[in-house]
Amino acid sequence: MYKKLKKLFNKIGPGVVTGASDDDPSGIATYSLAGASHGYGLLWTAFLTFPLMAAIQEMCARIGIVTGNGLAGNIKAHYKSKILLYSLGFLFVIATSINIGADLAGMSAALNLLVPLHPLISNLLIAGLIITLLVYFPYKFIVARLKWLTFALFAYIASAVVTQQDWGQIVLRAFVPKFSLSSEYLVFIVAILGTTISPYLFFWQTSEEVEEVKEEEKVSHKKIIVTKHELKVAKEDVQIGMLFSNIVMFAIIATTASTLFAAGINDIQTASDAARALEPIAGKASSLLFTLGIIGTGLLAIPVLAGSAGYAVSEIFGWREGLSYKFRQAKSFYLVIIFSTILGLFITLININPFKALFYTAVIYGLISPILILFILLLANSKKVMGKYTNTKVTNILGILTLAVMSAAAIGFFATL
Repeated sequence: MYKKLKKLFNKIGPGVVTGASDDDPSGIATYSLAGASHGYGLLWTAFLTFPLMAAIQEMCARIGIVTGNGLAGNIKAHYKSKILLYSLGFLFVIATSINIGADLAGMSAALNLLVPLHPLISNLLIAGLIITLLVYFPYKFIVARLKWLTFALFAYIASAVVTQQDWGQIVLRAFVPKFSLSSEYLVFIVAILGTTISPYLFFWQTSEEVEEVKEEEKVSHKKIIVTKHELKVAKEDVQIGMLFSNIVMFAIIATTASTLFAAGINDIQTASDAARALEPIAGKASSLLFTLGIIGTGLLAIPVLAGSAGYAVSEIFGWREGLSYKFRQAKSFYLVIIFSTILGLFITLININPFKALFYTAVIYGLISPILILFILLLANSKKVMGKYTNTKVTNILGILTLAVMSAAAIGFFATL
């Protein structure tokens, strides 16, 4: 049994880590508030986002494997608009830094539920740990640790299981959407889409597939030839990761709906508020599981956020990039990672509400996502770029649907303002 589990664990690739990092503390806050505010009414969104996420992330993985370049590098090579690239890079670093700040604040508050520490100390400790991990430890070490942290997400599935649920309503609302045209409901739809189908996942997925290929070549001492089997394995890895991400999202909405919403507790600001509020209603076990999940997912997500900023900016400016390089070999890449993490730390020091920070992040993501998805579709359909590994009809349908949904969400978001 142990050998089988170890074999399965070793197969976990960038897709699973990417999917798991999507359920970061700021995302957990969004899903918790969705359940607390609307009960089971937004469960259907998990079934909407899964195929859309899986399609886009699979394209990103395939682009990385086939071209050997990250997303920003491919856009730069094939579409020559520097102003667009620089604008996207600037907005992306700002958005990821705000997201890091929101995650740090959520982790700090959650940690305080277990170990009373001043927020400044806990934020400095967490940020310092993440910077040290990314700068001073090799790629294989980082990937191995990030894989283990995916298990923190089972805390939310466990919380859903130990909490008493109305399974009839869960099944009904999972498959029969309950729509509302109120501005508050539409903002929730936009927030869920923005925190689920996020630009940092696009950059990270593409670049990590490149890192995986480099690592294989380093071990085997020969050039890796792209095969259908390799792409199939990457696709399965992505699908498992995105499915896992959406199951966790579903579990968080269901848990907070059956507890906080049912008890009339609708106003929560952070994921730690949700964890605290769960205890008297769902028991100490759910509260503890929820809290540990927030800390674990934050440690998983922040390196992905900071790393994706490093990849994006380095590819735009042609700097050497990659976690497989040491600090002295790719200083600019690592300095971007350090800068975005410290900027996120600074955001926590000026006392911005984490959920408002996520809200501002969603605005920027709403601007960036449709543009990036359009480029991903163009790259994945270009024979010049992808050769014989261009999109299938099904992938294109899902990709175009994702572009339409994210564009509509962005338009809807500004309409609700």
